[in-house]
Amino acid sequence: MPEGSAGAAWVDRLLPGSLRGRIMLMMVAGVLLSQLLGSAIWAWQLRDSARRDAKDAARQTAISAAGAIRFFRDLPAQYRPILIEQLRTMGGTRFFVGVNRARVPVTPIEPSPLTDIVTVAVRDQLHAELGGPVSAEVVFSWPDALVVTDDGRQLRDLPESWVEALMLLRPRPAPVLVIQAEFEPSGWLLLATTMPDPYFLDNANPLTSDRLLLQGATLLTVLLLVLLLARGLTRPLQRLAQAASAFGSVMHSNQVPETGTVELRRTARAFNEMQSRIQRFVEDRERLFSSISHDLKTPIMRLKLRTELLDDDAVRADFHEDLDELDIMVKGALQSVKDTDIHENVSDVRIDRLMERLTSAATASGADIALSVPPLVVPGKPLALKRAFGNLVDNGLRYGGGVEVAAVEEAGVVAVTIRDHGPGLPEDSLEEIFEPYVRLEHGREMHREGSGLGLGIARRIVRDHGGEVRLGNHAEGGLVVTVTLPGGRQA
Repeated sequence: MPEGSAGAAWVDRLLPGSLRGRIMLMMVAGVLLSQLLGSAIWAWQLRDSARRDAKDAARQTAISAAGAIRFFRDLPAQYRPILIEQLRTMGGTRFFVGVNRARVPVTPIEPSPLTDIVTVAVRDQLHAELGGPVSAEVVFSWPDALVVTDDGRQLRDLPESWVEALMLLRPRPAPVLVIQAEFEPSGWLLLATTMPDPYFLDNANPLTSDRLLLQGATLLTVLLLVLLLARGLTRPLQRLAQAASAFGSVMHSNQVPETGTVELRRTARAFNEMQSRIQRFVEDRERLFSSISHDLKTPIMRLKLRTELLDDDAVRADFHEDLDELDIMVKGALQSVKDTDIHENVSDVRIDRLMERLTSAATASGADIALSVPPLVVPGKPLALKRAFGNLVDNGLRYGGGVEVAAVEEAGVVAVTIRDHGPGLPEDSLEEIFEPYVRLEHGREMHREGSGLGLGIARRIVRDHGGEVRLGNHAEGGLVVTVTLPGGRQA
């Protein structure tokens, strides 16, 4: 197989089989891809903006913290408790302030790129503001477990009025920035506050619930529109396919409505015109064929009468033999047209009962027939199927001496096998034998009469029902004819 064909087959296996499925898949894939690209660009811009904003806010917070550290460092020790008490009761600062004799252990939150940016920016700005290296710890912590004093008191143990104006504790706690700086020996200043944007960590998350909801609504809307579009495009094609299948089975014109887009209307119009031309051609051909076959009967009869006037018995016998063969061919041609041009309504056909009716007369006359056909039903034309199976059974009795008929149903397909006990067929003739007027040597020896049209008629009838006729030689001798018909089921 060429490389391009193999690639196309591989793609076809991955894609849905229907046009509607492929349209929906491509549209959904396109929308998802555009949303992913848009989300990626949005996420990059959002993260970049969040980093810049967080860094600027961290620097401003660090400047305020450095001012507070310088103020408490310069304030006499005896005034510090008084000032802290006033700040806690009266407000006036953005920090919760505490003075401890040692650094308080703080449990940090889960690290993230934004928290790292803020802590580094605050630490660098403190060093720049306070001049030279300063022993400072900068960390984010959750307020519910934050220890603020060296004796182990937690933030939640303090009066609510002390912290409600400085931090967000309810209903959704915000992370607290904790700065501890050693401003004098055994003197640590603890500053705790929230960022100017308390929920700044959410700014770098592009997959927020409202954005996911918006993307989901967009995708659902596109899916509904694509479904309507695909349905509008494929429905005329389905009607066209049904009309083509029906026309191929019964050769009756079934006009397709010329609706839909311009291209679909043109396709439907072209199909309707094609149906009409094919039907006229077939009708003219059958009419001409029937007329010629009919008209040949009279000159054949006249020739037979004239051969009686011949004096030479051998010549007269040869003429009779040739005329009999020509007469058989004409009758076979007429029968072919008659048998394949069957106008019937489709109904449920019981295969077991059909086979019993076909073989009852032969069985009564002593023919060797074995039936193993369960009660199976197929949709079809009863008379046409009777003629098809009748030709096959008659061939088996005529050339094989006896037949064994069996049938099975699997996955909605009924397979009927007709095996005879004759000599079989050469492997290279299994397809040739279906051609009109083709008869093999041993067939002519066993049965001189016949036109060689029976198998072709049977195959055409079965194919009109969506099935197939296949021939094969049995391992133990004899010919096996397998007829498959779709739409079968147990009766």
